[in-house]
Amino acid sequence: MSWRGVDGVPAIWEEGGLEFHAGTPEDVRVVVAAMTSEVKDGLNYDAVPWERFHHAFGPGSDLPGILTRIRHSDARRADDELELLWDTVCHQGSPSAAGALAVPFLIRIALTRPHPRALRLVGALARRPHLGDGTRTGLLRTSTPPGSLTFEPSGYVGTWSVQAARQALTADADLLLPLLDHTTPAVRTATAYALSAAASPARDRITAALHARLDAENDPVTRASLVLAIGELAWEERDTATTAHTRAWWQDPTRPAEIRMSAALAWLCLVDDPIPADLDTFLDTEATDHLATLLTPVPWLQDLAEKEGLRTALTQMRNPDDYAWIADTY
Repeated sequence: MSWRGVDGVPAIWEEGGLEFHAGTPEDVRVVVAAMTSEVKDGLNYDAVPWERFHHAFGPGSDLPGILTRIRHSDARRADDELELLWDTVCHQGSPSAAGALAVPFLIRIALTRPHPRALRLVGALARRPHLGDGTRTGLLRTSTPPGSLTFEPSGYVGTWSVQAARQALTADADLLLPLLDHTTPAVRTATAYALSAAASPARDRITAALHARLDAENDPVTRASLVLAIGELAWEERDTATTAHTRAWWQDPTRPAEIRMSAALAWLCLVDDPIPADLDTFLDTEATDHLATLLTPVPWLQDLAEKEGLRTALTQMRNPDDYAWIADTY
């Protein structure tokens, strides 16, 4: 017995158990790993087998053409092309195999033409679809739980697509580090979001760079984003140093409100402890309409709700029994 999705999707179920063709040319992780520096640095789109994964975006879409226009068009046209690219490779927040193939090129385009939306797309492609998950186990989770699989609407293994994008990001993370010091706050924010999805061995270098930027940062949205990025990089291994830092930050009344609030969210994700009374009091006092509005552009909160991201996260974190279904679903 074998099952196929739409044209171009490899069989994912065969008699005798699941056969996902891991390690074959149908595995997007294999294709991304095989990309040479010459292909990536030279923006050699012709060397990439886009057609092998056209199920992710439709045979009529021209991803190399879109990437070229993003790089060379005027600002308005580039924005339109980025919107099209996002809708094509990360439709409704679902990363795709074709998107993973685009990550190395998006990173290099960002070096000459930094665009917050392009950097946000890199981050979105390299992490699991959150789909409204602001729980303590979900907000900073980059990958799906071990042994769990997600599928793209076409039937392709979505878990592979995210893993491939993440490995592409991790391999080229050092290229993005200088953008943490870009003159535009939105670029710094989006860079932190993208880099926070990286895996080892880049984690330690990125975390050190984020700390250095936080010490110099004066933009509230970027500050909050840097703290959440530091937390996300620590989440998989529950890094004890980061856990201690985030606790110290939310407990420090001399810190700006946006740092304290984002640190509180990060700390809650890094520990399993019940919410302590002093943190409950802090959340009741500081989660004001003003702060919620101020933090609206923070990518992690935008992933939850356009205007109610902070409140959504706090509601889910403080009432876990009401949202247990999210962890079971995603």
